[in-house]
Amino acid sequence: MKRGSGWQVRRVYDPPEPGDGRRVLVDRLWPRGVSKERAAVDEWLKDATPSNGLRSALHAGELDFAEFRDRYRAELAEPGPAQAVERLLEMARAGTVTLVTAVQDPGRSHVPVLVELLEQRQG
Repeated sequence: MKRGSGWQVRRVYDPPEPGDGRRVLVDRLWPRGVSKERAAVDEWLKDATPSNGLRSALHAGELDFAEFRDRYRAELAEPGPAQAVERLLEMARAGTVTLVTAVQDPGRSHVPVLVELLEQRQG
């Protein structure tokens, strides 16, 4: 799934493709039933993901997506997550980055929020 500006998003359960560039797992938990070899990720940036509490609140229906987005963006400004965002931007300067996730619907997850921030930060 192409996202523009050198960013791609792919589910970890889908096979890697030649144009993936650097594959970065952007989930807090390792995908169930997926070996490191099958995932074929170059890096795992847990800090670029929502906190456990925020992720749980979204899945439990305690937050609408707009509130989740605002809270997640605030988390991404904190020191650890901000460093992970900088790492992703650094990788993107060198070429294509594929954000890899296990979520069922990447379009309705933390991933588009992260991509939006990355694209804004790229200029």
